[in-house]
Amino acid sequence: MPIVTTSGSHATEIYYRDSKGPGRPIVFIHGWPASEASWNRVTPALQEAGYRVIAYDRRGFGRSGKPGSGFDYDTFASDLDQLLTRLDLVDAVLVGFSMGGGEVARYIANHGTSRVTAACFVGAITPCLDATLADNPDGAFTPDAAAEMQSGLLADPVGFLTGFLTNFYSIPTADGGTRLVVPEQQIASSIGIAQQANVNALAACIPLWLTDFRADLAKLDIPTLVIHGEGDQIVPFAASGARMPQFVKQAIVRPLAFGPHGLLASHPDDVSSALLEFLA
Repeated sequence: MPIVTTSGSHATEIYYRDSKGPGRPIVFIHGWPASEASWNRVTPALQEAGYRVIAYDRRGFGRSGKPGSGFDYDTFASDLDQLLTRLDLVDAVLVGFSMGGGEVARYIANHGTSRVTAACFVGAITPCLDATLADNPDGAFTPDAAAEMQSGLLADPVGFLTGFLTNFYSIPTADGGTRLVVPEQQIASSIGIAQQANVNALAACIPLWLTDFRADLAKLDIPTLVIHGEGDQIVPFAASGARMPQFVKQAIVRPLAFGPHGLLASHPDDVSSALLEFLA
């Protein structure tokens, strides 16, 4: 099993998959509460087009180590840096989904772009979701909401994840309701993947969605693609993807009509096609 053992005060093992080959490398960073497997429907088209595909499990998730510490974006970015260094990747593309977009932003802010020449944010939590900040009235998340989610998750993991993932894969309807846009078995499958993670790691990550990445994004000086579902009920498009050009000069925004948060399962062909067009 391919593993990178990180160094430092929060050392752990990071599992990754690598298609290898001579193509330009694309590194995929998953969201919450997922694993690298969440990219399985997106990556084949990129591999077929000649790209080298690398996807890894964040610490505490999937087949990576389950440490009791290091659940912060500086450590996540360091984990990513050590993976890129171990594989000696250059001219790489970073693609982050949901909270994985935070790794993309913090990695570039902390480690620069000597190895990375393009970035993509898919349904990402950037630039800043914290609605309690005085200068961020367009935020869509609060510390109280994060604490409530943590409590719900720890009290009843399966029950909480069932409700969360139902919203994850649903879009609003004209009558004020919602509509699931994937088969119901997708929810059960996603719960199974979530259960590979340490529940305490899942809980520790929730407050991180409040992170203010605006200063990080100001350091992005490479071509950047933003893909976001217009029907996203977890990370609303208006609070996130639509705002990215304010902070990233080279951002190209591709909203997906009728797209939920869970685009990697509901619209994988649209995501891969947008990436291929962007990288052409």
